[in-house]
Amino acid sequence: MVSPKELLSEIESSLLGPNPPSPTQKIQLIHALRRSRSSLQSLLKFPAPKASDRAQVESREVRLPDSGPISLDEQDVQIALKLSDDLHLNEIDCVQLLVSANQEWGFLGREPLDILRLTAGIWYTGRRDLLTALYSLLRAVVLDPGLDDDLISDVQKYLEDLLNSGLRQRLISLIKELNREEPAGLGGPNSEPYVIDSRGALVERRAVVCRERLLLGHCLILSVLVVRASSKDIKELFAVLKDTAAELNSSNDILKYQIAYSILFSLVIAFISDALSGRPDKASLLSSDASFRRECQENLIIAGDDPIVEGFIGSVRLAWTVHLMTSQDVNDSRNTISSASSDMKEICSSLETIFTNNVFQFLLNKVLQTAAYQNDDEDMVYMYNAYLHKLITCFLSHPLARDKVKEIKDKAMAALSPYRVSGSTDYVLDVSMQTQQAAELAPQPFISLLEFVSEIYQKEPELLSGNDVIWTFVNFAGEDHNNFQTLVAFLKLLSTLASTEEGASKVFDLLHSKTFRSIGWSTLFDCISIYEDKFKQSLQTAGTILPEFQEGDAKALVAYLNVLQKVIENGNPIERKDWFPDIEPLFKLLSYENVPPYLKGALRNAISTFIQVSPNIKETIWNFLEQYDLPVVVGSNVGNNLQPFTAPVYDMRFELNEIEARREQYPSTISFLNLLNALTAEERDVGDRGRRFIGIFRFVYDHVFGPFPQRAYADASEKWQLAISCLQHFQMILKMYDTTEEDIESGADQSLGSQSTPLQMQIPIVELLKDFMSGKTLFRNVMGILLPGVNSIITQRSTQTYGLLLEKAVLLSLEILILVLEKDLIVSDYWRPLYQPLDVILAQDHNQILAILEYVRYDFRPEIQQCSIKIMSILSNRMVGLVPLLLKNNAANSLVEDYAACLELRSEECQVVENSSDDPGVLIMQLLIENVSRPAPNIAHLLLKFDLDTSIERTVLQPKFHYSCLKVILDILEKLSKPDVNSLLHEFGFQLLYELCSDTLTCGPTMDLLSKKKYQFFVRHLDTVGVEPLPKRNNSQALRISSLHLRAWLLKLLAIGLHAGDVTNTNYRETCQSILAHMFGQHLTDGLDHNLSPSVSGNHSKGAVNRPITRSKVLELLEIVQFRSPDTSVKYSQALSNMKYGYLAEDVLGSPAASEKGGVYYYSERGDRLIDLAALRDQLWQKCKLDSPQMSSYGSEVEIIEVRDTIQQLLRWAWKYNKNLEEQAAQLHMLTGWSQIVEVSASRRISSLEARSEIMFQLLDASLTASGSRDCSLKMAFILSQVALTCMAKLRDERFACPGGLSTETVTYLDIVTLKQLSNGACHSILFKLIIAILRNESSEALRRRQYALLLSYFQYCQHMLDPDVPTTVLQGLLVNEEDSEDVDLQKIDKDQADLARANFSILKKEAKGILDMVTKDATQASQSGKTMALYVLDALICIDHEKFFLSQLQSRGFLRSCLMSISNSSYQDGGHSVDPLQKLYTLEAELALLLRISHHYGKSGTQVLFTMGAMEHISSCKAINLQLKGGLKRVNKFGGDQSNIVHKRMAVIPLLRLVFCLTSVVNTSEFFEVKNKVVREVIDFIKSHQLLFDQVLRDDVSNADELTMEHMNLVVGILSKVWPYEESDEYGVVQGLFGMMRSLFNRNTEFLTLGKSSLIAENGWKAELNTFRLCFSLNSYLYFLVTRKSIRLQVLEGSINYSTHAEQQQPTLSLLGSFLNFVTSALERAAEEKYLLLSKIRDINELSRQEVDEIINMYSRKDSVLSSNNIQKRRYTAMVEMCRIVGYRDQLVTLLLLLAENVLNIILVHFQDGSSTYDSNRATNVLTYGTESDSYEDQSALCTKLMPTLERLELLSESKTGHSLKVFHRLVNSLKETAYQKLAL
Repeated sequence: MVSPKELLSEIESSLLGPNPPSPTQKIQLIHALRRSRSSLQSLLKFPAPKASDRAQVESREVRLPDSGPISLDEQDVQIALKLSDDLHLNEIDCVQLLVSANQEWGFLGREPLDILRLTAGIWYTGRRDLLTALYSLLRAVVLDPGLDDDLISDVQKYLEDLLNSGLRQRLISLIKELNREEPAGLGGPNSEPYVIDSRGALVERRAVVCRERLLLGHCLILSVLVVRASSKDIKELFAVLKDTAAELNSSNDILKYQIAYSILFSLVIAFISDALSGRPDKASLLSSDASFRRECQENLIIAGDDPIVEGFIGSVRLAWTVHLMTSQDVNDSRNTISSASSDMKEICSSLETIFTNNVFQFLLNKVLQTAAYQNDDEDMVYMYNAYLHKLITCFLSHPLARDKVKEIKDKAMAALSPYRVSGSTDYVLDVSMQTQQAAELAPQPFISLLEFVSEIYQKEPELLSGNDVIWTFVNFAGEDHNNFQTLVAFLKLLSTLASTEEGASKVFDLLHSKTFRSIGWSTLFDCISIYEDKFKQSLQTAGTILPEFQEGDAKALVAYLNVLQKVIENGNPIERKDWFPDIEPLFKLLSYENVPPYLKGALRNAISTFIQVSPNIKETIWNFLEQYDLPVVVGSNVGNNLQPFTAPVYDMRFELNEIEARREQYPSTISFLNLLNALTAEERDVGDRGRRFIGIFRFVYDHVFGPFPQRAYADASEKWQLAISCLQHFQMILKMYDTTEEDIESGADQSLGSQSTPLQMQIPIVELLKDFMSGKTLFRNVMGILLPGVNSIITQRSTQTYGLLLEKAVLLSLEILILVLEKDLIVSDYWRPLYQPLDVILAQDHNQILAILEYVRYDFRPEIQQCSIKIMSILSNRMVGLVPLLLKNNAANSLVEDYAACLELRSEECQVVENSSDDPGVLIMQLLIENVSRPAPNIAHLLLKFDLDTSIERTVLQPKFHYSCLKVILDILEKLSKPDVNSLLHEFGFQLLYELCSDTLTCGPTMDLLSKKKYQFFVRHLDTVGVEPLPKRNNSQALRISSLHLRAWLLKLLAIGLHAGDVTNTNYRETCQSILAHMFGQHLTDGLDHNLSPSVSGNHSKGAVNRPITRSKVLELLEIVQFRSPDTSVKYSQALSNMKYGYLAEDVLGSPAASEKGGVYYYSERGDRLIDLAALRDQLWQKCKLDSPQMSSYGSEVEIIEVRDTIQQLLRWAWKYNKNLEEQAAQLHMLTGWSQIVEVSASRRISSLEARSEIMFQLLDASLTASGSRDCSLKMAFILSQVALTCMAKLRDERFACPGGLSTETVTYLDIVTLKQLSNGACHSILFKLIIAILRNESSEALRRRQYALLLSYFQYCQHMLDPDVPTTVLQGLLVNEEDSEDVDLQKIDKDQADLARANFSILKKEAKGILDMVTKDATQASQSGKTMALYVLDALICIDHEKFFLSQLQSRGFLRSCLMSISNSSYQDGGHSVDPLQKLYTLEAELALLLRISHHYGKSGTQVLFTMGAMEHISSCKAINLQLKGGLKRVNKFGGDQSNIVHKRMAVIPLLRLVFCLTSVVNTSEFFEVKNKVVREVIDFIKSHQLLFDQVLRDDVSNADELTMEHMNLVVGILSKVWPYEESDEYGVVQGLFGMMRSLFNRNTEFLTLGKSSLIAENGWKAELNTFRLCFSLNSYLYFLVTRKSIRLQVLEGSINYSTHAEQQQPTLSLLGSFLNFVTSALERAAEEKYLLLSKIRDINELSRQEVDEIINMYSRKDSVLSSNNIQKRRYTAMVEMCRIVGYRDQLVTLLLLLAENVLNIILVHFQDGSSTYDSNRATNVLTYGTESDSYEDQSALCTKLMPTLERLELLSESKTGHSLKVFHRLVNSLKETAYQKLAL
């Protein structure tokens, strides 16, 4: 069985939604109806208490249907039994109710009484849902015929079956039963009188039951129209009506009256519908039952003593008589003469009784004009009026009735007196009151009939369309009036008939054509003229008083003027301009004192309607008012009302205070204010800021609104009409005018004690603000309207006829407060201390704030709720202590419930709110969102029920326990029902939760709540709303936009859940895993097995498991957001280029003021800058009138129509522009959310998924595909490129991650080699799509920079097929003894890499033109950062160029030459901390890197190309290299270092030297004399031109050099060692510097850093050691060149040097080389030993304990690459990789040391073979000189003795430890050793 709540939801979604139901909804509805048939058939019939069930409950163990046994405690038992007694329910059902209530609310911690009330509330809520479901079905069939015909037909048949099965009898019996004082009804004497409803509010049970009875009555009315009532039904209804009516004498309960009306109209509708359903061939159901007719007639004839009951019976008698008359007309052909005669007698008798008792007057007084009737359900009131219309139409169309009406008309004409003087003091009249005879006389039936007809059509004027019966009756009723009473009633009827355009035209023609002898427009104006003449003559005669105004004439004129007002209001806009060309007569009586105020009111009301007739009539009305109407005289001391004038003046003040106040009626003042308000509203010139209206303002302020609360009122309605007129005046001022600097200054002067402003200098807006900001009269009166509180207003609204007026006054008061709050802060800072912001004034009395905020409870009018919410939003922003204030005054809980109830009520609506700014639900959501981040405690914390007593962050949210906005929002988001209506609520609901999860205070509690299994909120909607198709743009673009934003917030919420979740918490961890599994369609793992599937993987480990991968939600979401965004680029100038007035749009939309407040642009609730259609329309019309003054005169209708069409087209364009802009922003928002969850998942949480690389490839592929699509906008491409960058980076990271399995703790060497590299095909796909994305039509430099970065990242990925931290030589050595190593062939890997590079080159070659055009353009014309990225892209292209293709392309384009020119012109101007100079350095560095790549990649050919372009010349002229030496870059950092010099060296000097060093490589491959005058000369010239740079490097201390300085030295020495030997002279001291550096380095005898240090120190030490030996090798190479090529010979010992020159002092000796060889040997032995030990540890890695592995990681790891949670396998893998990296370092050092030792050995060997040598400095060339033989032999012997131990140690070096072949090296050592032995033997 379907629950009532589910049934109601199905019905509302299918039958009450804004769109037709879908086929699925139809099927679900029919299925739900079939399953609910028994519930509806036995409506509200529940199992009664049973002794056996009671005993079972008392036993504390109950077995519920479809569930196991439930144990109860004593409290549960007592509550269940109490519920059974109070509600007359079965005890088992009561236990079931308790279970349901606990699931809904949670009973933990609640009092037993609250549990009882909550459970009873659940039960009554279910009853209400069932009754509402039935009512909705009946309403859909009766009132919504426009729905799906087939569905309505099925529902109608369903209802007919129910009604024919006794449902109507059940409805009638329920109305009676529920009114009894018993448990099943209103409750017994011991029953709990209160329940807690679904919104957590405490309500009276009687009120709930009365609502049920009323709903049953409404169902009863509608049921009569589905299946006609039977005679039995009529009898029962009549009996119920008499009982119900009898109760009304002792009660004023509105609900009871409405119940009585529902029963009354059930009978009326039953009679009328039955009569009208009859046909000539088939009698009506009731009239065919003779016994029923007789019985009914007898019952209706019986008179009663109770006038109320008799009145209801009379009303039924009227309906029964109409039924008889209608049935008689239908059945005349079948009736016999006797039966017809009997019917005639019954009808005549009934008519006589009806008119005798004046049933029409009863219906007017006791039904139609009561507050109960007017406040009833709108649909029901419509039904009542519709069938009253049918009743009166049938009544007046019958001859007997017409005869009777003629009879009573004649009686009225004879009985009524035509004259009465209006000046008598006992006369009381309101223009809205019904016309009547003197108080002692009863109303005439004819007059009552006229007013009854008028009242019917006043409510529903559309029923007059095509109603010939009424117009016939009008023609009859308008004849021969001889008294004003019938005339007034008739004219009132005409005013009602003129409520439509058709009726207004007919009434005008009726009175214009003189259809009636004495009734017409001429009569109106003649009467006015007659009285004007009388008054003029009286004034011209001295000593006479003005004649009295006849009462009849006054009332007749009022009635005429009311008709005139309606005719003008509703007439055709074109036709009505010619109806009354002269309106001056309407003004002529306004200034006379003896004209009754109510007549003046009618005159002014009629005048006000002409304002809209023509634009130019406004000035005419102003002129006539100044000429004829009473003046507004305001004294000089406007604030002192007590000072009298010297002489009384008959003005508006006098009339108000002396005439109207005495009568306690104010029609003249009300009309005066309304007329002025209407005129002021049409003012467009606001330049004078309202100064011309200051007199009117002071009159309204001081004399009308100021004392209005103290005045006496004969009719309370006038009090509120007067208040509304004043409030509208103030509201208009606040809207029309703004404050200026002049106002601020004037207010500031007054606040400092200046005198008050003279009247002529006052400005209304300023005076208003001063009043509110000082809490004076206006403020006090406005608050006096609001302070009675929402409950009082609700009561008066429901029970009083002036309730609607009071409601409007409350609304205006709140709107005025909002307007003041919008303006007060502008002036408050200048006007203090005399004037304070309004929130400060309100805070002076807390009751004021509480009263205003409580109006959110007022659900009769949503605008009042909106105002209260807006004020709450403003106050929450201004008042820090608002929440403590609410808590202190015990208003917090009720306010929480009120806001939740308002939000829930809005979510249950079925109609779309067009303007979201008028949507209470949206306003509440925005209020919550705005307050989340404000200081705690704030309104969001209060309304969402965070714990305000302790701390927000430690709150345990319990939405089930507390009824709050959080509970409602979670329910809304759980159901996501009615998306057409609630789309914004759904969207802002997700946004609110995102903001809560983002805030530091609310994140923890919210995440705890949403992570609970009950909600599983983070993944609940992925499968539904997340990936469901978007609504079509043509059908519902607004829903499409909201759906995109909803998904965006959902994705952002998921990203927050992944980012902020604490994985150590079980709930969070499960939530994160669930999100990942749903998003990526993958199985979860511990992050150890990351193998790829065969479709993507290129190289796999053995045993890789291929798992099926489900469809990824993240890819589906990308497909959803990937559509062509609507075009917003079409400008208004294009849209309206062919229109005559199209240029006006450009002026309005392009004006600078358009974006200011009051302009044509505004910002939506989402932050989109949109066009305000209303403001645009108004400004366009105003501009048209200013540019074309002839339009104001309405001289050309054609031109006006043309302008109107133009504006309409522009408004349509603007509307479309707004929607397209919103959709574009929504699409971008969703893509942003998608990118966030992808990037968060990739960077933080993806390790828990399998096949991670495949996921990243899919995302990368999809992102590139989307970014290259034609549907992808520029902004979207930017976001997608960022996602692609992240995926590419993650692919690189994942490729070398530990690949092992879950079931092992060991690692193998294969684990290092086995990488998760994408297949070549996948790589080609990435490159191809990336090229398409780069070459897209719409692009920008910022986008291309990211795309270039992605391209570079891709090339980096392709270049590293093996882990770059593990050298290939090390891998090859490790794999020698590895099992299964035959599966891994490093040569094959190298081949695959080469194939991939060739394929990449082939792809790029095909698109070379487009790529190079774009990249070279960016490299030359883009910003500095763009140039840098483009240059690096060219660098990468050169890297894969195997055919010199790109080199030739760059040459042909002249790019290389321009690049060299850029280098030569580059400079570095230090701009402080400016970024631009650094960017220039980055560009220079990139240019140098590109040239270096060309020289290095293409070898000699590339170098020669650069030389032919004058590379060295351009490099030499580069200005940036010299700035370092001039001191212009000095910028000392906080540690004392010269940071600018370091940056400059790294980015300019060293790259430039790298290029020069690379260019010198051609020297090694050329003959000595061939290059001497070419390459060498240019390099030497470069050295000479930058001598200072080289000298500085040669003088630097090597021992303190950092890594950057060491590279600098290596480059300088490398360049010098290659070219300086060719220099003939040494005037620059280069040789001296090199020899000095040699002596400094070769003399070192200290040990370098060893392995026993920390990882960071060891890392730096290894690099420093390697760099130092590289420098030694360069110096040694230079020395070797001198010795071998230039025949220089070194001295053996220091003592044998010739001291003739300083240069010779720096020359190294053979002894120094011997010491250096010993040092190199020690370093070589140590490096080889370390390498050997590390390789041993690598081989035994699986034997090491966890502690030993951790020690290795701590020693060698460069960063914290291992988490504490990683297992031993991951640790061993990390340790093995790090040790392999260090082995690579040591292997490089071993190689370098072997070469260095070999060079030293060769130098010494050359000297030994040549004998003793020296350097003769006195000769121009190097020659051999000899000293004494004894010294030479001794020196050589000493040197040989010193060398022998070193040579022996070199002989002991083994290939197993060094890893190199030592055959040649050992041969060299042996040769030197033999030579040394020979020297020693001599």
